[in-house]
Formats: sequence, C-alpha cells, structure tokens
Amino acid sequence: MTGRLTGGRPRHCMVVHAYYPLTETRVQRQAEALVQAGHDVDVLCLRGPGEAPRERYRGVEVHRLPVRLDKRSLARQFWSYAQFFARATIRLSRLHLRHPYRAVQVHNLPDFLVFSAIVPKLRGVPVILDLHDLMPEFFAARFGGRRARAIARVIRWQERLACGFADHVITVSDHWRNALIERGVPSDRCSVVMNVADDRVFRPNGHSRSDASTFRLIYHGTVTERYGLDLAIRAVGRLKDELPEIRLTIRGTGDHRPTLIELRRRLGLEKYVELDDRAVPETELAGVIAAADVAVVPYRNDVFTDGIIPTKLMEYAALQLPCVAARTTAIEAYFGDAMVALFEPGDAEDLARCIRELARNPERRAELARRSRRFTDRYNWQRMSGEYVELVRSLAEGRRAWLAPSERPTSRSPRNEPGCRRSRPAPGRR
Repeated sequence: MTGRLTGGRPRHCMVVHAYYPLTETRVQRQAEALVQAGHDVDVLCLRGPGEAPRERYRGVEVHRLPVRLDKRSLARQFWSYAQFFARATIRLSRLHLRHPYRAVQVHNLPDFLVFSAIVPKLRGVPVILDLHDLMPEFFAARFGGRRARAIARVIRWQERLACGFADHVITVSDHWRNALIERGVPSDRCSVVMNVADDRVFRPNGHSRSDASTFRLIYHGTVTERYGLDLAIRAVGRLKDELPEIRLTIRGTGDHRPTLIELRRRLGLEKYVELDDRAVPETELAGVIAAADVAVVPYRNDVFTDGIIPTKLMEYAALQLPCVAARTTAIEAYFGDAMVALFEPGDAEDLARCIRELARNPERRAELARRSRRFTDRYNWQRMSGEYVELVRSLAEGRRAWLAPSERPTSRSPRNEPGCRRSRPAPGRR
C-alpha cells in the first residue's frame, strides 16, 4: 500500500530536529496551513524539559522524541543529530505502516535527516526536503579553517545525496535555489517557500510608536556573532553624544549574548543598550517591535548570510517599520535602497551614519515605512501558504509540482531612489 490514498483526509508528516512549536515558526505555519486545507499533520520533533511526549497543538499532532539539542561542540551536535535520526526513522516508519502518509516533509539541519523517510519512500510516498539553511554555507560561515574545508567536502556530498533522495526540494530564497540548481538539483524539482511574515500577526494597524523623548532602535531574533549585533552596539556608542535620546533593544538569546554584555559594559552603554532575553509570544511580539522607531538588521556578510532573507526584516516590513540593514546580495535584491536604508556589512561607522540620517529625518522614515509595503504586497503568507499547500497536494497526487515565484527580484537594487547610499564599492560586488 502506498501513501496515495483516494479517501479520507490526506495525511502529511513533518520531521524536524528542533523544538515544536517554540523555535520553528516556518514548520508551524506550514503545518497549520495544511491543517486548514484539510490535511491531518504529524510533526516529529525534539522534546524539551517538561514537554509532553505527545500533544495536539492547533490541530497538529506533535510527537516529541526523547532527544535534546546540544550545540556545546560539533561532536555533541552531531551526536544529537544521529540520535534523532535513528529515533525519527523508527517512529516515522511505524506511523506510516499504521496509517500511510500521502507525503513526508523533512526539514534540515541536518540534510541527511531526509533518509529517515526511507520506508515511506520505498512504498511510493513522495519525500520533500525543506532546506531552511544550505548546510555547506552554514558550516563554512560558522567554523571556517583548513580542518573545516575537509569536513565541508563531506557536507557537500551528503547534501547532494539528500537532494537526490528527495522527490522535491524546497528552500527559502531564489538565491539559494539557484545555488542548488548549480549543484545539480533539477530546476523543476526545486521550489522557493519564503519565510515571509505571518500577516495575521504582523500588521501595521493597532500598534503605537514610542514617545518623542527617545529614539528607539530594535533587533529581535538569534544573538550570534555573524548577525553583527556588536556593530549595532558600537554604532550606538558613536552616536550617544550627538543623539542622547538614542536607545537600542536587542531581544533574543544566543551564544554571543555574554560577549555583547561585556561590550556594553566596556563602552559604558548600560543606559543606552538593553539586552532582553525574555520570551514573548508571537501574538505580543508585533506590538513590542512596533513601539520602536527604527529596526536594525546589522548582519555581517559571509557565504551564509549573503544568501538569506532575514525573517525579522520581512516582519519589520509587514509592520511598516523603517529599517537599516546590511547590503548583502539577498537583502539588496529583494528590498534595495527604496525600502530599507542599506549600510556596508561589517562597517559600524556606516551603520551609525544610516541611523543618524534616519534619526534626523522623520520624513525619510515615513517614506521607507510606506515603501516597505511593496515587499509585503508581493510576498505575503496568504499567497505563499496557498502555493505551498498546492505544491504538497500536487506531489501527493503524483502531478508535476513546481512552485516558482511569479515576480523574481533582480540581482541589482534600484539606484534612482533616495536612500542611504554606499560610501564606497562593496568588495566582490558586481
């Protein structure tokens, strides 16, 4: 018996090495979109302290396996991957043999987790590999060095095998889709499902800005070195004398947080920089963000960050909150100078310059806020979720499935718009 049943609600399984629903908004929104479209959805995930091994959450059946995320070292992280892979393979096989799935979707990292779907695959069920991150780029940016280059070859090899095993590959941007096609993934088997903001939550109406006595900057999300938050703190240090009302809130957790706390202390910026690691429900997060005057996405530019469209940037755009962001390939292609103020990645002085210009020019802030609607009008979850559900249905029914954005961004941003211009050519840019 295959997973292609003719009667009843279609069953779909997702496998993700993460905690659900706390840490994987992408997985949660996809699962709930399928539920709303009439699917039964199981999610196999990690189990955190105090979490039930099985729970029904917003219509999704959550199966939590007794494995925890461990990032203290590369060896520990790989061991967590291996444990989860083994348990997920057994659980997925049993669930499928009991009640066959119509399709199985496996989210990375790691890529090799897709092989946990071997039993459904052998019984004719289509397997989708959802690449949140390209693992070779992710690994190269995080570790680097001669030893890492040798391991990177193994990672590239397992990516190729994983993509070959899957019936269809999904990723998060056209930049990364093109990279996968260059590595051998057929174009008609590779689609884009962007991590756009949930427009049911991130809406510009009903949120109040901060009072005029302060100029508030905000960043929310993972706190890690490659996201350049130390640059934002240094930029505030450069601006505090001329803009004494400036305040920066960094909301989130991550391995770089202790470094930022020490940097704040060393620069004497306790009054100006808040590091807030309290968890906020998504339903409240939009209001917290919208109370700021300007958002910052101060990413450094490396082989990994150059190709990602930050989810936080799309959420700022949905809230029509003006933003200063790093001039990476993906951000420049999708947004450009017309919708965000771009600064040179890694340059705290250029970041400070853009912040200064927006602080002194409320008309420019309003202009950026208004123009950010161009992005959300084109890329929004209502549209993206419908395309995603149709993709899954097409695969489950054995039809040709290819989700291609109807309006792809150009590789160069518009230059005839006013904005925060680059002060010098970016290295390696065409």
